[in-house]
Amino acid sequence: MQAVVLAGGLATRMHPHTLRVPKSMLEVAGRPFVDWQIESLARWGFDDIVMCIAHLGEAIRRHVGDGSRFGVRVSWSEEGVRLLGTAGALRKALGRLEPTFLVTYGDSFLPFDYSEPLRLLNEHDDCDGVMAVFKNDGKWDASNVQCAGDWVARYEKGTHDAELDHIDYGATALRRGVVTALPEGQPYGLDAVQRDLAARKRLRACMARERFYEIGSPDGLSELDRLLRSQAHS
Repeated sequence: MQAVVLAGGLATRMHPHTLRVPKSMLEVAGRPFVDWQIESLARWGFDDIVMCIAHLGEAIRRHVGDGSRFGVRVSWSEEGVRLLGTAGALRKALGRLEPTFLVTYGDSFLPFDYSEPLRLLNEHDDCDGVMAVFKNDGKWDASNVQCAGDWVARYEKGTHDAELDHIDYGATALRRGVVTALPEGQPYGLDAVQRDLAARKRLRACMARERFYEIGSPDGLSELDRLLRSQAHS
């Protein structure tokens, strides 16, 4: 199973720390965050990981290497000087993508079965993607998803609407054909891809039961640090 990690962002909310250290290398519970993330993916059966990097990405590459010490195979896709956005980074990595794969963000730590969205995608030919969602009700961040049974009915970022009571959990399984159709070399956001799939009724929902964690903000990093340290002592 293949997972793609989008780890090329500028991480401006974490300045000044990320002016010299990429977000994936920030220390969480005594280790670089990327260690926790790769180990979590490996625990759920992912043995092929593509790291999409840009800002200070060489530091991540030096640390992770080929992934063998994590029991996985890691390959690398570099955006280059011009940032291409989350979907643009996927398009740049097209030659490395399997027919179906999971994509997640380089600052997300998700306490759920990472393999479930990919399993659902491979079981159903009536969709082109499966988004992990969480019944958020605006608690952890702004909700952006409306579900209808097993489907994402609507995906809207930056919209205050009571019907948007779920949130994009941070892990979506996609078919490579979705990425092939994107404009090559042009900045493009994954949110636009997800919004389009939902509008065309091609995006299934996979329900996560526990809240998500992220290191994209100081508070988020502190919360995850406390969680991982408490688990280590339990």
